[in-house]
Amino acid sequence: MIKKKDLSKEDRKIWENFIKDPSGIYDKDKNNQKTVRRERFRFDLHGFTLDDANKKVKEILFFCIKNKYKELLLITGKGLHSTSDKDAYISKDFGKLKFSVPEFIRSDLEINKLIISINEANVKDGGDGAILIKLKNL
Repeated sequence: MIKKKDLSKEDRKIWENFIKDPSGIYDKDKNNQKTVRRERFRFDLHGFTLDDANKKVKEILFFCIKNKYKELLLITGKGLHSTSDKDAYISKDFGKLKFSVPEFIRSDLEINKLIISINEANVKDGGDGAILIKLKNL
């Protein structure tokens, strides 16, 4: 085995300065990293009023797009305990989150362009009481 020469004082000083601030080095791996897309974000809307639910959904959609989620699962409930039946001025169906939230998303142009599809969730994910929203890859 061959012994390496000792570092000169000048080389040692350059090395120590480099260690203090290595910002000038190009990171070749940084540009090769793939952006990680998370699968699904889940949120429960039980207890929200229609207005509050719509505001929250909009906020969550922007959060999901920013954080690269593929899907958003919104638990709305089936509307079985809804009191909208008592008010003659409220639609029986559109007073319930499971109907009004998808309609809100479709009608809001700002968030509608972020969506691929809005479907009823699979039975294992909540069935009639949940909405599965597929998000665009932005």
